Amino acid sequence: MKVKYLGESDPVALINGKIYEATATEHNCYRVMDEEDEDYLYPTDAFELVEE
Repeated sequence: MKVKYLGESDPVALINGKIYEATATEHNCYRVMDEEDEDYLYPTDAFELVEE
């Protein structure tokens, strides 16, 4: 699924307004690859669902 990050930008983590591929949903979090190509869990409320 595709999600758009709505939080504060951090060039080594996530960038505000950028669309990311969420590979899973776990415990009210999306698993997203960050700007350093590491996957982490981020809270779903920090994103807007763009495409399922």
